[in-house]
Amino acid sequence: MLSCGEPSGDLYAGALTRELRRLAPGARVFGYGSQALADVGGELIGDFRGLSVTGITEVLRVLPRTYAMYRRLVAAARERRPDVFVAIDFPDFNFRLLASIRRLGIPIVYYISPQLWAWRAGRMATMKRAVDRVLVIFPFEEEIYRREGVDVRFVGHPLVELIPPPGDRAAFLREIGLDPAAPTVALLPGSRHNEVARILPTLARAVPRIAARVPGVQFVVAGAPNLGAGDFGALALAAPHRPVLVHARADDVLDAADVVVTASGTATVQAALHEKPMVIVYRVSPMSYRLGRRFVRVSTFGMVNLIAGETVVPELIQDDCTPEAVAEQAVAFLLDRVRADTARAALREVKRRLGGPGASARAAEAVLDVAFRSGGVPAPTSGPSPISPGN
Repeated sequence: MLSCGEPSGDLYAGALTRELRRLAPGARVFGYGSQALADVGGELIGDFRGLSVTGITEVLRVLPRTYAMYRRLVAAARERRPDVFVAIDFPDFNFRLLASIRRLGIPIVYYISPQLWAWRAGRMATMKRAVDRVLVIFPFEEEIYRREGVDVRFVGHPLVELIPPPGDRAAFLREIGLDPAAPTVALLPGSRHNEVARILPTLARAVPRIAARVPGVQFVVAGAPNLGAGDFGALALAAPHRPVLVHARADDVLDAADVVVTASGTATVQAALHEKPMVIVYRVSPMSYRLGRRFVRVSTFGMVNLIAGETVVPELIQDDCTPEAVAEQAVAFLLDRVRADTARAALREVKRRLGGPGASARAAEAVLDVAFRSGGVPAPTSGPSPISPGN
């Protein structure tokens, strides 16, 4: 049984399920996810589309439906008795769910572990009490859990293997009506409806400011597959330089970009894997920011900066996220070749630290090992795969 509650988690759930079924043919997988999980044969007990939001106050609006989903999943676990339950990221929901699953005596693996080193460190006690094994995707996380006596495995980042090889940049830009010879800025405003509503207007207002300083610059927006055209009405604010909107082709968009302006989150790692200089932005409601900031234990928010151990790309968070600041940082990368090259070199090191391909297979082996120890399924046929550094 799997549980994930957002597009990136669904992507990882799909890749994990594919590897589980390869290693254990005939394995049945069910749970909470969306299209990527369903596409590889996972049975959806619930689909998170419409329930995935960020921010403390934003969660309150979907709380009744979220609680109904929680009860449905607990009932499914009680009825079907899975050999192992895998929580994938999404801690606010999954922490409540795994407590109920633990009371049923079902072994638990947490994959894409909560960022306890960044905020809400008190959750470590829950992890120690309720989880049989933690699978982490960032190298520095392994020691944090091991120090607390948690059974932990660093498996590497699944995006490393999911990023396709570079495509034909010129052909893609011509396909969407842009000039392959012109400087290109990619805008990634997030994958949740409320993220896009808060972030996209700022990015759209930054567009004419960038265009005024960089002759011929063009813009493309990567729309998450779970979002519709109605989520991008704010692009009208970019007139007369309205960006081209492309859905469900983020890797093509990133591959074509000279500079990326992206919402903080998984997209920053995706941009790093493409070695693209980026400006990280984020904004939630003022109340959510004030409430959440008290629990944050790190000085930077962007995952690439946390992995690097220093600020290698700029971050514009909350009140610092203005059209003027976004334009200033994007223009600096476009016009200053040394600055852009320095960022690319730092991102190559981030990419190396994420480990080589095979994260999903290593995660599947670790999950099946826990299921085997519970007496539910045969042991995996292959031993753990070594983690090799990325190139």
